[in-house]
Amino acid sequence: MSKTYIIVGGVAGGMSAATRLRRLDEQAKIIVFEKGPNVSFANCGLPYYVSGEINSREKLVVQTAQALSTRFNLDVREMTEVVDINPETKEVTAVFAGKEYQEKYDDLILSPGARPFVPNMEGLREATNVFTLRNIPDVDKITQFLDTHKPQTATVIGAGFIGLEMAENLQNRGIQVTIVEKAPHVLPTIDQEMAVVVQNELIKNGVNVLTNIGVTKFQDAGKTLTLENEETITTDIVILSVGVVPETTLAQKAGIELGLRGGIKVDERYETSVKDIYAVGDAIIVNNQITNVDALISLASPANRQGRQVADILNGLPTKNKGSIGTAIVRVFNLAAASTGISEQMLMKMNLPFKVVHTRSNSHAGYYPGSKQIFLKLIFHPVTGEIYGAQAVGEKGIDKRIDVLATAIKGGLTVFDLPELELTYAPPFGSAKDAVNMIGYAAMNIALGLSDNIQWYELEEEIANGAKLLDVRNPGEIANGGFKNSINIPLDELRQNLDKLDKNQEYIISCQSGLRSYNGERILKQNGFKVKNLDGAFALYQTVGGDLLDA
Repeated sequence: MSKTYIIVGGVAGGMSAATRLRRLDEQAKIIVFEKGPNVSFANCGLPYYVSGEINSREKLVVQTAQALSTRFNLDVREMTEVVDINPETKEVTAVFAGKEYQEKYDDLILSPGARPFVPNMEGLREATNVFTLRNIPDVDKITQFLDTHKPQTATVIGAGFIGLEMAENLQNRGIQVTIVEKAPHVLPTIDQEMAVVVQNELIKNGVNVLTNIGVTKFQDAGKTLTLENEETITTDIVILSVGVVPETTLAQKAGIELGLRGGIKVDERYETSVKDIYAVGDAIIVNNQITNVDALISLASPANRQGRQVADILNGLPTKNKGSIGTAIVRVFNLAAASTGISEQMLMKMNLPFKVVHTRSNSHAGYYPGSKQIFLKLIFHPVTGEIYGAQAVGEKGIDKRIDVLATAIKGGLTVFDLPELELTYAPPFGSAKDAVNMIGYAAMNIALGLSDNIQWYELEEEIANGAKLLDVRNPGEIANGGFKNSINIPLDELRQNLDKLDKNQEYIISCQSGLRSYNGERILKQNGFKVKNLDGAFALYQTVGGDLLDA
């Protein structure tokens, strides 16, 4: 006897489940309910349609209901909302064109996604120029407003991935953009010293960036925004991008157990607390595979995987819900910023032991034209070398390196394995010692006790406690920027000038990026000196604008 599957919600999770179910079971009845007009669309491409970089609205539609019906024999019902679930009779109540009807199921898959969080702020309801972005109807409203009102100024509230993408695309459309972010820096999911590179790129491209401050009030139908410091911003259009929340109204109504921030709890089979009801996508709570704690990870790749896996599970195939690590990337004008795993700021809150190392490497062989710098950060256990996370910023090759490190985390590799990775090399594509290999070597040195590093935010305390800063750059480099009250001995002259240093004194050694200072650290340690290496060296400290910079 054939089974009936009902799937509530399309796009990544729902449609992956539906098409996989069909490939596994030709006889099953598969009904997909989608309350919007598009069951399969490229929601990640929406910001690029705003600027015209994606020049056709049709390109945003991945598959039509008719095409899915023809190829996969699916019963796709767009503009139809499921408003109720009766687990006892195993049926759902759907509404189409104002009329209710019921459909029975054997197994029900929920894929409702997440919705933009809209805070309860004074004047927001009366605002006529405020938009959120989740689907094609949303982008239609935004582009219609842009075409009709010809705004000159825009304010993006929230500097996460979607906020930055919208800021870039509005600016590229010729609109003056201001970003307002309540967190201390843009891209709050990555660490400060990495995010500041992105923030500088925004400013370089004409975007006004306000951080550590929020909007408290909307006035003049949304054209005037009041900030927490009582200053105001005048704006023609506002994009609200302050995060998302799981869309779990239907699940809650059905008595399904919810957890972290209202997300749906599922087990390793994606089954909810109610028998024969499963859930996938942005609405579910996942297990963070690194920390084994609950997390909400709203990304397309995990949602696609979950949809396929739940179909496998329902057909008796040996797979299970292992969780996610959260790997993401964003383009900001000429830069890309990517991350995987756990950030340093999160590990601090969790009180887990960790070490951090930063490196700067070329995207491909430096002698081959077009090479760009990769600023890479690795976070790992100081003894076992377990990789907690990684972040990267740069113009080229960022996706490749973070993808390799994300694969390493998923595969259980440690920092000791990174130098062993054999990655493709030819001058136009990489280096003989890839950026991933190099950061593995640097992390190994720390884990093996060959190097003791400190982070940029620890330098001032070290100096206050009596350490002296030793800069091993050349005088010409220091002329372009240096540290206050530092000692300068170029690395190539260090061995000949050891008598100028005090073995009873602790030194913090620095160069431009960290490579020479490590070499200097090894020289000094083997000659009986007490020394720590400033991770990321002067280049990183200068980027974050520390107080010890020479004016």
